[in-house]
Amino acid sequence: MKADHTENLDGVDPARYGDRIADVYDDWFPGAAGRAEPETMAEVLAGLAGSGPALELGIGTGRVALPLAARRVPVSGIDASGRMVARMRAKPGGDTVPVAVGDFVDVAAPGGPFSVVYVVFNTFFVLLSQDDQVRCFANVARRLRPGGVFVVEAFRPDPTQFDRGQRVNVAALDGDEFRLSAAVHDWATQRVRARTVSVTEGGVRIYPVELRYAWPSELDLMARLAGMTLVSRHGGWRGEPFTAGSPTHVSVWRVAGG
Repeated sequence: MKADHTENLDGVDPARYGDRIADVYDDWFPGAAGRAEPETMAEVLAGLAGSGPALELGIGTGRVALPLAARRVPVSGIDASGRMVARMRAKPGGDTVPVAVGDFVDVAAPGGPFSVVYVVFNTFFVLLSQDDQVRCFANVARRLRPGGVFVVEAFRPDPTQFDRGQRVNVAALDGDEFRLSAAVHDWATQRVRARTVSVTEGGVRIYPVELRYAWPSELDLMARLAGMTLVSRHGGWRGEPFTAGSPTHVSVWRVAGG
């Protein structure tokens, strides 16, 4: 069994993460951590969009954008990874969704202004500084219609998962593959650096990711700075109450007007 060491694993960025994981993303993550299926997510987003257009930050392989577009919501997207976008293009309807390839912090996407801008599955946290996260909120507010909303699905930070600043766990053990995830946590910067190692008969693959998490109250402050107010926060896409024990949250902020 030969390890793949053809790439330097330092300096992780969203484009590199997406390019490496594009081929396995849809197999690994659709039902991760008990999250709602994309159809449920699309139904909620369609209700928020009404007849207006939507923009997905980090559109990836289109697992949410395509069912949302199937509900007659005009959808555009931004993604750092051309390979992720290519995976979406290969799916039915994927070639009809306008996508800008680049850093979503600037929210520079085709179309708009939008009724809904959304980012799911912790993707907001790939912005690795508080400054970039604040700037993203401000740019989203500028791209929304009066009364439009910004929707973020993200994990609730839980530093107790880390023992002395680190964590190793089995991510999957299925058939001829097992995946091991290793992460280190920096309390001071709210940063998590992780590597998922996939071992199969074909070899070893390493998938790097780096996140800068933010607490729900911190996100609320970013929204206030951008002129948005919190409309709702639930523990999931089915309207579950958000409590101290909720592993994730779906938060909705609205800009003035409308």
